[in-house]
Amino acid sequence: MTDLEDTLAFQLDALSIPYTREYQAIPNRRFRFDFAIEPIAETRLLIEVQGGTWGRTRSGHSTGSGIQRDCEKHNLAVLAGFRVLMFTSKDVKSGVALAEIQEAYDRQSK
Repeated sequence: MTDLEDTLAFQLDALSIPYTREYQAIPNRRFRFDFAIEPIAETRLLIEVQGGTWGRTRSGHSTGSGIQRDCEKHNLAVLAGFRVLMFTSKDVKSGVALAEIQEAYDRQSK
């Protein structure tokens, strides 16, 4: 878990949006999603935070193999019936991520 994920968790807690961290959505695969919004069976909403997108250091997400792995992970989740929201560090820090998660959560609750 990263500081960025901790920041998003703090934001979600502030709005009382329930979640599970490091959720394994794809059976028989090691992929884990940063967050799954509860109740998982109803929301089917997964969240990924892409760190290292704006910094000088490259993260595993910004290499060719990392991008390939992320595409596979995302596509398998969609094929399994999940919705996946992906955010950058800028999205989390600006509040954009929280606003979009809140909107998706509220839509599901209706």
